[in-house]
Amino acid sequence: MTSSTVSPTVTDTKRVLLAAPRGYCAGVDRAVVAVEKALEHYGAPVYVRKEIVHNKHVVATLSERGAVFVDETDQVPEGARVVFSAHGVSPAVKASAAERNLDTIDATCPLVTKVHKEAVRFARDDFDILLIGHEGHEEVEGTAGEAPDHVQVVNSPDAVDDVVVRDPEKVVWISQTTLSVDETMETVRRLREKFPTLQDPPSDDICYATQNRQVAVKKLAPDCDLVIVVGSANSSNSVRLVEVALEAGARTSYRIDRAAEIDEAWFDGVRTVGVTSGASVPEILVDDVLRYLADRGYDTVEEVRTATEDLMFSLPRELRTDLKAAGTAPQQGGRRSLSVDPI
Repeated sequence: MTSSTVSPTVTDTKRVLLAAPRGYCAGVDRAVVAVEKALEHYGAPVYVRKEIVHNKHVVATLSERGAVFVDETDQVPEGARVVFSAHGVSPAVKASAAERNLDTIDATCPLVTKVHKEAVRFARDDFDILLIGHEGHEEVEGTAGEAPDHVQVVNSPDAVDDVVVRDPEKVVWISQTTLSVDETMETVRRLREKFPTLQDPPSDDICYATQNRQVAVKKLAPDCDLVIVVGSANSSNSVRLVEVALEAGARTSYRIDRAAEIDEAWFDGVRTVGVTSGASVPEILVDDVLRYLADRGYDTVEEVRTATEDLMFSLPRELRTDLKAAGTAPQQGGRRSLSVDPI
């Protein structure tokens, strides 16, 4: 594999442009490792509220190892152990878990926690908080739940017309961490036209990994006849990568969960295929796609790198404390693929 930081030249050779960065981010890695370590330390079952991350393969693999995924805490036996997903939960969910005497492991991504804290702070100062994000997404539900009387969700730029606030001079925007950067900025632009004194969050809410994956796709898309995005349908950042690829100039782009979902018809007249994956996708699924492409003559792979990521997060405090007491505590999660065959 070769590496490139500039736009590749046009060629008649069948080839793959492989985006970097791609796949697991630090928050996803931390959450998945948390469930794995919990299973190793406490034994099965370990309950997980919602999908630990939005990836079918990861959820299925952890289920095979003894994780039990539930929709709400009232489905967890009293006194049992439950892991909160990387997307975060509202105070109401934490209160429900406490009422059932559940031992909780909070695997919320620290970058999501940052947005939660922003919502609490702005609500304390009595701001109207405009949360740019997708209604019904777990992350949005968790963030909005921090200050339900102050937060209203803005789904898209077109939703700005429906926004009503108490005091146009006291309005702030925050966002879901996994959105399209460009669409979010368009929403902010329209909000600022309506509310000229709109305040910004103290730091960027869209996470570094989401931005990095979008930048990498923008770099390779203009040279691609087809861009394949590996990621699940409920993964917001994976769905956004398809949109970004098309907006950046790719002729076609499709999202798949695994290589078996690739359609041979997509390759008619295709010389250059771009490949990337969402932030909750283990590398083993990308490797499977690359093997599929190589078997069909796309065996020249050029890596198009736009950033290098080395951020890692410590495991959740509750788990880290128990592992330390047992003398088995790693300080951080480690970048690795789940060592099983794709489903």
